[in-house]
Amino acid sequence: MALELRHLRYLLAVAEHGSFTRAAEGLRVSQPTLSQQIRQLERTVGVQLLDRTGRSVRLTDAGEAYGHYARRALRDLAAAERAVADVQDLSRGSLRLAVTPTFTAYLIGPLVAGLHTRHPGITLDVREMTQDHIESALLADDLDLGIAFHGTHLPGIATTALFTETLSLVTGAQESDTGDGRALPVSALARRHLALLSDDFATRGHIDAYFAKERVSPRIMVEANSIQALTEIVRRTSLATVLPDAITHDHPHLRPVPLDPPLPQRTVTLLQRESAFRSAASRAFTEVVGQLLQDRGYTPA
Repeated sequence: MALELRHLRYLLAVAEHGSFTRAAEGLRVSQPTLSQQIRQLERTVGVQLLDRTGRSVRLTDAGEAYGHYARRALRDLAAAERAVADVQDLSRGSLRLAVTPTFTAYLIGPLVAGLHTRHPGITLDVREMTQDHIESALLADDLDLGIAFHGTHLPGIATTALFTETLSLVTGAQESDTGDGRALPVSALARRHLALLSDDFATRGHIDAYFAKERVSPRIMVEANSIQALTEIVRRTSLATVLPDAITHDHPHLRPVPLDPPLPQRTVTLLQRESAFRSAASRAFTEVVGQLLQDRGYTPA
């Protein structure tokens, strides 16, 4: 029997679901058909790939080894199909992009606008996720590019430094005591009431580490898991927050106030899988990123 791609997909589906019944439902084939195809695959490779004796179906040791290469083959095939579909004149194409949460507040909108203006035929799949999930998804070829922070990265992840992000105290434009442009001593935060991101944001850990180092304990009145919520709260109350000062560029009702000493800067990086195929859409997006950083005057990394 000639091996076909469906045999690999069927095997991996059964392994994922742990059941022929659930796998057949997900694949929209009958269970007898699925069982027959798996038996054909096992006869072709000459070894049992699935252990059917337990309450759930699982890969045998041989099946685990075979499944590893089956996943790789299907992933490489998907990349090949994207490469064939990729049109060099960018009349069409696709890009899968993920960013860490703070970038949705000030970076993604302008980047998508710039790409769509230049290349309206490119379709975008934009996701927000944590940095570790971005890197795992890149390695699994579920993403083309990611935007996150420089740090310790998983093996196989290539990074390109983009710009340096500065965090500041952010107040409402109506706050008169922080509008003279001078840096505010960090000790003054002990008398301020703040609204901050919740601790499931990496940015909050960065802020807390700064407060601990400077031995200051502001009174945190509000915690939120949404940057949009924070900007609305600061706009409408006397509370201040700590966010990337770039967020204030598109919000005239917000004012960045530098702190003394300043919060440590962070390097924003473009992430991708090493040796991954660079599509025309990916290259075009990278060009848009470079132009945006230049237009907005972001500090080079």
